[in-house]
Amino acid sequence: MTEEMLSDRIAGEPDDGFCARRGCAGDCDDGVSPSVFFPARIREKVHNHPCYSEEAHHRYARMHVAVAPACNIQCHYCNRKYDCSNEFRPGVVSELLTPEGALRKMLAVATCIPKMTVLGIAGPGDALADPARTFETLRLLREARPDLRLCVSTNGLCLPEYVEELCKYGVEHVTITINCIDPGIGEGIYPWIFWKNRRVKGRKAAEILIEQQQRGLRMLADKGVLVKVNSVMIPGVNDGHLEEVSRAIRAEGAFLHNIIPLIAKARHGTFYGVMERPEPSHEALRSLRERCAVSMNMMSHCRQCRADAVGMLGEDRRHEFSLEKLKLWRWEDSDFGLRANAHQH
Repeated sequence: MTEEMLSDRIAGEPDDGFCARRGCAGDCDDGVSPSVFFPARIREKVHNHPCYSEEAHHRYARMHVAVAPACNIQCHYCNRKYDCSNEFRPGVVSELLTPEGALRKMLAVATCIPKMTVLGIAGPGDALADPARTFETLRLLREARPDLRLCVSTNGLCLPEYVEELCKYGVEHVTITINCIDPGIGEGIYPWIFWKNRRVKGRKAAEILIEQQQRGLRMLADKGVLVKVNSVMIPGVNDGHLEEVSRAIRAEGAFLHNIIPLIAKARHGTFYGVMERPEPSHEALRSLRERCAVSMNMMSHCRQCRADAVGMLGEDRRHEFSLEKLKLWRWEDSDFGLRANAHQH
């Protein structure tokens, strides 16, 4: 992809002063990277998306529905079996939902939180490792709320296979977790992947994963989907490599790079936690983000949300919409139910 094609895809013509940096890493005058102006077609997609716009996260809410428990890779920083009501990190949920349960929960949340504009499927496994559950959920949600922004998070292993179907349901925002583009580094992060009905280990596993991630990213960008890349900063493993990742994902058409710190507590039961892999300091994280911002739009307001998060970023309202409480929810009181009743009469 040429630089001209990339600029046209992401930045386009200067518009009315809406700045890419404002939606990602704070003020434009921080000296980290030059201002890039979004065209109207991009601005429309991010103005009310709290994860893609720093400004939007002060005004709009999001929710995640935990409908996809299966996962097709193992990461040394992840243990989805661990849950605690006080835990706030990716992959953690208290309750799994069926697609129908996700619809019911969305209707309740949308009625109680009118500023909820975004619904994401972020696990607790990988959305595309559970394609039947994920796409049935997307279908139900799209039929009930055509105005809702639907998002999917994935490790990217199965992404190329499902790009067309994601677009079919109007998914315009996809997050891919890409921690490296070097298989030598990847084999130290991913002990195995499940690929074509078999477990693949070592460098070969990393090679397959990286190839699939980059291919899926290109395909999404070519479809006009805004791709946010999440990268876990792992001291001593990939922290010296993420600037190269930033440059590579920009070349493939990524819209936003979100570098998040490793969470490695022994109590979580992860490999890195048990092995006491150090977490990055705030200063090291800030410095890395600034260096990467030279070549890529950066996100700095991520809260590393749970896979069942509800509310504004940094806000925890999921307990208000537990399965037990949803049993008492009156469908006819929801926005969707009220519209349906009005239509019948």
